[in-house]
Amino acid sequence: MAKRHEKAESSDREARAVGRLLRSFLSTDSYGLVLVMIVVTYVMAAALSERWGATILVFVQIGTVWLALRTSEARRGLLVVANVLFAVAAAGAVINLFTDAESGLSGFVFVAASLLYVVAPVAIVRHVAYRPGVDQETMLGALAAYLLIGMAFAFAYRSVGAIETAPFFGADGEGTISQDLFFSFVTLTTTGYGNLVPAGNPGQSMAVLEALLGQLFLVTAVGKIVTAWRPRVWREASEGTEDEPG
Repeated sequence: MAKRHEKAESSDREARAVGRLLRSFLSTDSYGLVLVMIVVTYVMAAALSERWGATILVFVQIGTVWLALRTSEARRGLLVVANVLFAVAAAGAVINLFTDAESGLSGFVFVAASLLYVVAPVAIVRHVAYRPGVDQETMLGALAAYLLIGMAFAFAYRSVGAIETAPFFGADGEGTISQDLFFSFVTLTTTGYGNLVPAGNPGQSMAVLEALLGQLFLVTAVGKIVTAWRPRVWREASEGTEDEPG
């Protein structure tokens, strides 16, 4: 009877945990919805190839970054910077629709997109770092920041490729946004397949910087988890010890 009761309580706790996780992907106060928006922008960036697609993508990015800043309770100074970038990115994205492909404005649009995705991780990392423990929001926030860093570099590579006269990937050509995203996350995780390689600088130096940031982020995130996270069994054992009479 007692075992059945414990099993029912365990199932109930698991159900509540799943419910909280699902609600986080619908709440504007949770990093779950930020993650959903990041995935949407990733899919759009990989799928949209027309020039108008870049314009739509920038406006979706503005919404994503705004939500990330709201959730992370960004400071006023960072919000001012973000608002300026919002205005610049939106203006550039609209003007890009009415200019020819050789104007170089498409490179400017991707520069703005990259900067937008640099601002958000700064606010998220600060917010997550000051949380007293490791919980669901900490994990979701860390994952969101990591993905935003990868996408920021991808758009930076794209902007360099649009501005440079030589193909960004050398013999493999200028590349597509999808390839830039692939190369960025392969570099961020230091997987290094080697099928896509920047032909020269500044692309090569940017790739080195991204690999270093990726490793530093993972080491810091894992360190926080190891020092702050304790399994439920350990917490219960610790609480039981504290309740024992001296």
